[in-house]
Amino acid sequence: MLPDLLATRKGRLTAFFALYITEGIPLGFAATAIATQLRRQGVGPAEIGAFVASFYLPWAFKWAVGPFIDVYRSKRWGHRRGWILFTQVMMVVTLLALIPIPLPSQLGLFTVILFIHNSFGAMQDVAIDSLAVNTLGEDERGLANGLMFAGAGVGQALGGSGVLFLLDWVPFQTTFVFVALAISLVTGAIVLPMKEAAAQALEVAPGESRWRAAAKEMRSFAVESFRSFIGTRGAFYALFFALLPAGAMSLGLALQSNLAVEIGMKDDEVGALALWTGLVSSVAMVIGGWLSDKWGRRRTLAVYMLGMSFPVLYLMWILQQAGYVMPREPGGAPLPGLIWHFWIANFWYSVFQGLMYGTRTAIMMDVTNPRVAATQFTAYMAMMNLAIAIAAMWQGVAVEAWGYPVTLLVDAITGPLCCLLLPAMKREVSFSDSLAQGRAKKMSLVLGVLCLAWLLYWANHDVLGKAQPIMGTFFTLVFIGSALFLLAAREVLGEGAGPWRSAALWAAPLLLAMHGRYYVDKLAPALQPVAQGLVYVVPLLGGIVLIALSRRNWAAVS
Repeated sequence: MLPDLLATRKGRLTAFFALYITEGIPLGFAATAIATQLRRQGVGPAEIGAFVASFYLPWAFKWAVGPFIDVYRSKRWGHRRGWILFTQVMMVVTLLALIPIPLPSQLGLFTVILFIHNSFGAMQDVAIDSLAVNTLGEDERGLANGLMFAGAGVGQALGGSGVLFLLDWVPFQTTFVFVALAISLVTGAIVLPMKEAAAQALEVAPGESRWRAAAKEMRSFAVESFRSFIGTRGAFYALFFALLPAGAMSLGLALQSNLAVEIGMKDDEVGALALWTGLVSSVAMVIGGWLSDKWGRRRTLAVYMLGMSFPVLYLMWILQQAGYVMPREPGGAPLPGLIWHFWIANFWYSVFQGLMYGTRTAIMMDVTNPRVAATQFTAYMAMMNLAIAIAAMWQGVAVEAWGYPVTLLVDAITGPLCCLLLPAMKREVSFSDSLAQGRAKKMSLVLGVLCLAWLLYWANHDVLGKAQPIMGTFFTLVFIGSALFLLAAREVLGEGAGPWRSAALWAAPLLLAMHGRYYVDKLAPALQPVAQGLVYVVPLLGGIVLIALSRRNWAAVS
């Protein structure tokens, strides 16, 4: 009989290391193994970019399932253990469901099922973190967090490099069984023997359903997050910092695997590259955190993020010199000269990327209000995942429109722009000030004006030509930010929002649905005029509501 690992210190550390392996496996599997195979089968960079972006979206919105995990508790299986068991079983089921789906002909269906798989992975992440907070002692958390990040790295290696190494012996679809078995092993050896403390029934008001209780928790989350974001100057600037790319990101996303396939690298070579750069990055994470404690987080983080641009510029220059501009069909003769420089650029990049990751999380903690730390920090992390998804999407489109060198140049220039916000992101003595009301009003006004600016842009977007992906990404951020602002603002203001409270509830989901503008031309001809009209009407509605809210009394946030 297997032991209950939660019963001892060593057992708890081992358990959370193993649980985080199952969190890293989907990332490596989708972003490295599947992305590589899609490019090898002729799928274009834009489609692969959208595929990788869809993978990150569940992690960007995982905060939405937190209230349901809090409310629905199992006395038989344990509160968090029950959720971990459920999500891991569903992760295995969805992986096995992918096996018969042919690629690339059924990429749409494949992406939908993998999105569901990743959604269960994001739910698992919430449950594991909740279990860790309620199980680990104060003297265990530092080491445990290090082991958890290490476990995620091992999981990425298994799901990415491990699968690519197996392709010399088995077909690609068969490797899905290997990934499912790796998750099942953790379920059987770690999760099933666990004995979590008996779950206490959540107090629910008489006559109130659990769904209503979960909705109440979500409203509480929105209000607490909103107040914490605008409570201080540092927290407010950190909000925008989280939504911007964390340095140049191209060599950490699908662009890397796309280019690796095109220049003739074999599957085992791509796997080796991912494995070794992952190891280098992991070591750099530890060093980056140590250096930031010694020399200051803001100063060192700025250096790390600027440093991420140099290997990107180096690869851009090499490709430009070689005349390698537009994407090429895979399957051509290997280009050993480019492969050598590609290895150099990626190793160089992994050092600075690791240094950055070792420091960025800490600086977000510096501006987080301890009273609502879990809520605020979770929201920051979710926004960072959203930024990754958006970067993956625009880079895929840009590569097909501009070619690799220009895309790399734009990435190298725009990536470090977030450093301009670092001077304002310092720890405050107090976590609320008298300027919170003004920040809320200004933010509402600016978002409203930007929504209205969409009308001018969309009427003339063809003028921008190949620059459209950049502007499209910018307005996607505007619409998502506006939607989240509206949902939070209506709860913070309450009845003080007046008639705009209901309008905000209608406008928010419509703004989120604006991403559908990319698929208008795929609708039935009869529906296209209606959809094209909504592309103008929805931002107009959002802009009017936001500007109206900017004129309300925001004293509730102070």
